[in-house]
Amino acid sequence: MYLVSFPRTREFINRPMKDYFDYIMASKKHGTLYIGMTNDLQRRLLEHKHDLIDGFTIRYQAHTLVYFEQTNDVYSAIVREKQLKKWYRKWKIELIEKMNPEWKDL
Repeated sequence: MYLVSFPRTREFINRPMKDYFDYIMASKKHGTLYIGMTNDLQRRLLEHKHDLIDGFTIRYQAHTLVYFEQTNDVYSAIVREKQLKKWYRKWKIELIEKMNPEWKDL
């Protein structure tokens, strides 16, 4: 467990350590990209792959996990997701290809 400080309240809250994931799904190699963040990557991937939640990944068939990052800080995960979404497409592709040059489903 660790302590988290909220600047507005200056209170400390005991929170158990959790994992959070930023991830990129693709429709195909160099295809449409979807960026998301979750605290349960396996559950979220099942939702994407089996079209259980209506939205972007169904519309664009982005069902292949091509990249992910893991952290135990929810705020870092949120900031990173927003950062990745603002990146140029070229930068996202370079990031994916450093970790997964074949664009395999991870």
